[in-house]
Amino acid sequence: MNRDPEPPRTPAEALLKTPDERRRVKVSKYLSRHLRHRPDRIGIALDTAGWVEIDALMQAAAGHGFPLTRSELDRVVAADDKRRFTVDGTRIRANQGHTVEVDLGLPVAEPPAYLYHGTVAAHLTAIREEGLRPMKRHHVHLSPDRETATRVGARKGRPLVLAVDSGAMHRAGHVFFVSANGVWLTDGVPPEHLRFSGR
Repeated sequence: MNRDPEPPRTPAEALLKTPDERRRVKVSKYLSRHLRHRPDRIGIALDTAGWVEIDALMQAAAGHGFPLTRSELDRVVAADDKRRFTVDGTRIRANQGHTVEVDLGLPVAEPPAYLYHGTVAAHLTAIREEGLRPMKRHHVHLSPDRETATRVGARKGRPLVLAVDSGAMHRAGHVFFVSANGVWLTDGVPPEHLRFSGR
């Protein structure tokens, strides 16, 4: 039986006090891994829009040493402050962040004048030269406010927040989408549209 190794705990996770909180984080990471990146790892197939039947997901998870119940899955989805997942009847999908090929069917949206990107100092040299690129993901992810971007950057260390002149990008013809959980998506952000010290 193939078992997924438990992901290492971040400093923030180490502060979680209750077994229920720790379990929610573990289940959320498991769902993210297999609904965004490696559905094949447990033998499930996402449809073209990223959906999978919950029963099939639960059966596959149990078969790979990670049993979970429907009520536990629903609690994790409901309690997730970043709204990473959507449940639609008998189906579930990740709202964004995929590295596997899916079409979420998001409509084109006009962005606010500024969006924000959380990062860390180690990435600044490359960002200054190349802008923001999607890397293995389909899109660059941008936050609607500095507070959210700060939390995103803090996952990798001491956070730095860059302002994105998304209004100017939109006027120049760049296309934006917004996911079900409020994350803004675009193909890339050229360096000239980034503000490294406020806006």
